[in-house]
Amino acid sequence: MRIRTATSKDVSLIFSFIQKKAEFDRAMCAFSGILQVCEGKIEKTLFGEIPFAYVSFAEQSERAIGFALYGFRYSSFAGQPSIWLDDLYVSEEMRSQGAGTALMNHLVGIAKTHHCTHLAWTADTRNTRGLSFYNRLGAKVIEKKGNQCFFQWIL
Repeated sequence: MRIRTATSKDVSLIFSFIQKKAEFDRAMCAFSGILQVCEGKIEKTLFGEIPFAYVSFAEQSERAIGFALYGFRYSSFAGQPSIWLDDLYVSEEMRSQGAGTALMNHLVGIAKTHHCTHLAWTADTRNTRGLSFYNRLGAKVIEKKGNQCFFQWIL
């Protein structure tokens, strides 16, 4: 298992993982909208002058099997950043083989390097497998709203 940072050459790959994540969410009724993203938007917003988010890939045998899309937030009260994980997705046939854990541990390393206080994200309550995974990592649900669990993983 290898984790690598996405480059501008990965725009199509990022787009394909976003599409897979949307299909996954649709299947459990967590997303019913229309994707508004396209490769051009990804190129501009992730690889432009100011990147608004970052992507890391989990690879096995030179093939991307999972991705994490994240960004930094800043707390004026803490005087420190944190990481917001927007998407974590591992290809269905590759789940339970360590890719999700490797991606999350990679994000912890990035967070520690940048003196972040924590990682945060949401997960749908219907994603029982995902909720179980996050609990095994030691993440805590700090709030529930409707079908959304708000997670925090303190560093």
